[in-house]
Amino acid sequence: MIKISVLIANYNNGKYFTDCYNSLLSQTYTNWEVIIVDDASTDDSVEVIKNIIKNDDRFKLYHNQKNNGCGFTKRECMKYAEGDICAYLDPDDAIYSTALETCAFEFAKNTDIVALYSQMMLCDENLTPDKVFANTKQIYNSRYFFNCPTQFAHFFVFKKETYFKTSGINANLKSAVDQDLYLKILEHGDVTFVKEPLYLYRLHSNGISQHSSKQTAKESFAKVIHETMKRRGIRKINNRIVPDDYTNAQEIYQLLNYQTNKVHRLINKLKLTLNL
Repeated sequence: MIKISVLIANYNNGKYFTDCYNSLLSQTYTNWEVIIVDDASTDDSVEVIKNIIKNDDRFKLYHNQKNNGCGFTKRECMKYAEGDICAYLDPDDAIYSTALETCAFEFAKNTDIVALYSQMMLCDENLTPDKVFANTKQIYNSRYFFNCPTQFAHFFVFKKETYFKTSGINANLKSAVDQDLYLKILEHGDVTFVKEPLYLYRLHSNGISQHSSKQTAKESFAKVIHETMKRRGIRKINNRIVPDDYTNAQEIYQLLNYQTNKVHRLINKLKLTLNL
């Protein structure tokens, strides 16, 4: 059986962890472990999490000596992962009971893929399902795919061996951490789209992606995209020159404006249909 490592980077989210924990206990698939790294939380997260997981040896809890941010903490999670495939789960979110079984099945069915992603269910603060996130689409993976505009987010599951073929998550990133991971993994193979929600995403005022620093996140994502262009050796996009050095987010996003037009989307649909 494929072993799955569920990776949780926690910072001050202990109050939501019960839902996350219960969703893991409800899994129909049994060969999994959970790696939790706490980023020097200032609330009672560590005590809460310890009390919840108790002596269940499937859960392993580690601690950063000081607060290092999301990129560092998610990178730390990978140091301890023993599974064949890995997936990040935020401590304030949850997964459906069949999520891990579905992932294991897809990887066993198609051994050539390096990752998969699914739809996600948007929920209120009490984790009550509201609606499926509409932007998640089947993607055409090429060197010009940058997930901009966003076509997938949670639930992204990837082979550990593929991760270690990359430079890994950028430990210095405070946001756009997942985007950095997606783009690096996708450079090494194909990805499968599971057209059903496997992930329950909690919308609340303390969530990182709903925080007031949206402009900072946008800037970080632009830097990730620029680094990806340079890593892939892309000098021109749609006949426009990729700058050697990063200066501002607008310059990077303007390079990708063409990807939102109908013709480009139609071409990608045809490529997917024809399996090109």
